[in-house]
Amino acid sequence: MTATIPATAQPPYRGVFPVVPTIFDAQGGLDLDGQRRCIDFMIDAGSNGLCILANFSEQFVLTDEERTVLMHTALEHVAGRVPVIVTTTHFSTQACAARSRSAQDAGAAMVMIMPPYHGATIRVAERGIHDFYTRVSDAIGIPIMIQDAPVSGTTLSAAFLARMAREIEHVSYFKIEVPQAAAKLRELIELGGDAIVGPWDGEEAITLMADLDAGATGAMTGGGYPDGIRRIVDAYQAGRAEEAAAHYQQWLPLINYENRQAGLAACKALMQAGGIIRSDAVRCNRCIRPRARGCCVWRGRWTRSCCAGHGERGGLPYGKHQHSVGCLADRRAIPARRRRRFPRDRSSNGAAAGAGVR
Repeated sequence: MTATIPATAQPPYRGVFPVVPTIFDAQGGLDLDGQRRCIDFMIDAGSNGLCILANFSEQFVLTDEERTVLMHTALEHVAGRVPVIVTTTHFSTQACAARSRSAQDAGAAMVMIMPPYHGATIRVAERGIHDFYTRVSDAIGIPIMIQDAPVSGTTLSAAFLARMAREIEHVSYFKIEVPQAAAKLRELIELGGDAIVGPWDGEEAITLMADLDAGATGAMTGGGYPDGIRRIVDAYQAGRAEEAAAHYQQWLPLINYENRQAGLAACKALMQAGGIIRSDAVRCNRCIRPRARGCCVWRGRWTRSCCAGHGERGGLPYGKHQHSVGCLADRRAIPARRRRRFPRDRSSNGAAAGAGVR
């Protein structure tokens, strides 16, 4: 069992913690070698930490056995290079607590949990939600991040979130990705005070600048371009708000395309285009359409070229490999040990759609 540092003794987690996509082969099975390359890329591209088994990881199409394999594969491969958040959402309190304890024992730095919900109509009232998080908190010794997202269909007021932060030992981080997120972050920080250790932005950074202005200290985004998000967050946290806004303007077309058009398929399409993974297959029946895939990859390369035109390097020297850039840059900029010259996948989710995009 991994030794656990008391939550109160842990330094606050800040910065960019993108969601790691689950990598599948062309037949839909787990591609663990591709998963490891994906993780290496995301760390080398400057991620301050990672989140696994989230909604953008397609956690809802994974078996329990696959979840366990992916969790151990990721945590063992990361090997402490960056902190890892494990999503352990489940409707059952007992199941969620067991998942969370297992994640802690495997080396997770934090767990992220949505309020309990099932289907379109089964919801839990505030009293039950409070009890749910209390019992999960009692089972572990690491921080809990509450994911406040529309997919749960559960309204969590800022006042209720702040009360849980004050009353439940390990509830201290909040990923806010609902309409008017910045206003909710601002109210949450005001009401919760020191109990709000980590007010975070989400939803692929589509509201990142407003959320940073409201006091967000972390961002959980898609995994395709962590170095781009780092430019924005690092500049803002260093007090250079105008520079952060300029970086945001450069990356916003790609952020918008991921958030509004391609969704969770965007990250894997970009990684495949950059030679990080073999297949960009998804299981969730939200296959990116061929033309949309081509547009997504083109926008990524256009964003990179704009950054280069402003005198920025294709990649940032955050990791061991100074040139481990986002997956959309020239292949020559990707470290040889990360790059694989895979044949194009001609399946419905394959790279053929982007073949004409250079």
